[in-house]
Order: sequence, then structure tokens, then C-alpha cells
Amino acid sequence: MLNPIAGEIFAIDKPLRMTSFAAVKQIRNLLCRRLGCKRMHVGHAGTLDPLASGVLLVCTGRMTKRIDELQAGVKQYTAWIRLGATTPSFDLETEVDATYPWEHITREQVERVLQQQFTGAIEQVPPAFSACKVDGKPAYKLARKGHDVDIKAKTLVIDEIEVLECGLPQEPTLTVRVLCSKGTYIRALARDIGVALGSGAHLYGLRRTRVGSFSVDQCEPLDQLLDRLASEPLVPVEQAQAELLEAERVANRQRALAEKLRKQKNNDQY
Repeated sequence: MLNPIAGEIFAIDKPLRMTSFAAVKQIRNLLCRRLGCKRMHVGHAGTLDPLASGVLLVCTGRMTKRIDELQAGVKQYTAWIRLGATTPSFDLETEVDATYPWEHITREQVERVLQQQFTGAIEQVPPAFSACKVDGKPAYKLARKGHDVDIKAKTLVIDEIEVLECGLPQEPTLTVRVLCSKGTYIRALARDIGVALGSGAHLYGLRRTRVGSFSVDQCEPLDQLLDRLASEPLVPVEQAQAELLEAERVANRQRALAEKLRKQKNNDQY
């Protein structure tokens, strides 16, 4: 029986063109409706862009306290990159704004650049079209209004990056696998790879395949999860709260006993 109040972690395969917030909202609304409560703690462990699919961890109840821990886990992505053109958002959210030569680029050059310049600790400037705060406001809101956005570079870690497929020399396309730390913007990585190759680049596809110990193979489609939550038995709110209260009382008694034994041990030493 699921216990959303005590806390659950749902690993979903987020569909394309849906925001992470929208996925959370659908889960929260359904659970609140079934449990008859007006509000419930539900959150996700790491935003996934609307134009990206893959692993999104959604936590409920007491499990929301683990969000920071889950977000700190390494992420793995499959990224589809097109060379020779840039967009303001570094992906397909916006139209191409400039084109560049790409015919000089070889697979050998790509692999060398990735290993020499994009492995280990690197500095990255997040995209203007992102949720990074600028003067207390999300950068993307300013960027969409045409304002210049100044975001400082951040240090992050790329543990592994490899070329899975390469369309060169016929097509200016790359498919890469990236294993990286929290806070990595794969869109910005595509931008920087294009610059390092003496060209431009943007993402035309992105899939997150891992967050910490959760892989995409363990995830279920959002629609399937919603169907399951609509029919599977749930622990009632009153029962869940009573069980949490009792568990807290037991924990408090154990802490008090441990403290008593510690003081007794210290007194015996004197």
C-alpha cells in the first residue's frame, strides 16, 4: 500500500514538451483528490527541461526532505548536437540565429576536444534561458523579454563524455553520452563544444538516462504512474499521520535513552 504522506519516491520517464513542475502538479493534484486533503508536499529532485525526456524523481510527504540528497547524485544524459548553427536558447526552443562553417571538423578532432577540454572540472556559464536567478528573477523571464542577462560561470564536473554516433563528414551531427555533476546544463555544454570546434552548435534532442542510482530502465511513464495512483490503495491521511507521530515518539525515546547512557558513562569515568 502506498503511503504518500509518510513519503514515496516516484521515478518517472518525463515526456517531451512537459515541464517538470507540470508533472509534479499532476501527481500532487491526483493524490490530494484521492486522499481528500487540500495540500501535500510534492517536489522533484532536479529540473528537466520541457524539450528533454527521461528520468525525473518526484518525492512526496516526508521524502521531500531527501530532495537535496537525490539532486546531488550524478546525472547521465544522451545529447543530440547539431554543429554549424546556434540558437539563443542553445536548443530548439528558439530559432537559429547564426550559422557557421563545420566542414573542417572531424570525428578525431571532436573526440580530442571532448577529452581535453570537457572532462573533469570545468567552468560553465549557464544559459540565459534557464531558471538561474538574476537580481532575484529567473533568467529566462528576462531573456524572453529581450533583456541582456549576465550570469556568472560555475564550476562543475564532467566525469565521462563520449561520442556515441557521429554524422561527420556527411552531416554536422553528434550523439554524445555525458556523465556529470549536479548543475550541468547540457545545452550550455553543446554551445561550448561548438565554440571549441571553431563553429557553433545547439541541442536538437536530450534524454536524461540516470539520476544517482535511478536509471531510465527503472522509470515508468507519467501516464502509467497516474493510472496506478488512481487505483492503487493509499494509506489514509489520519493513519499515516498517527504512524508518523508514533515513529517520532519512539525516536525521541531512543534519543533520550542514548543521551542518558552517555551522561552515565561520563559520570562513571569520573
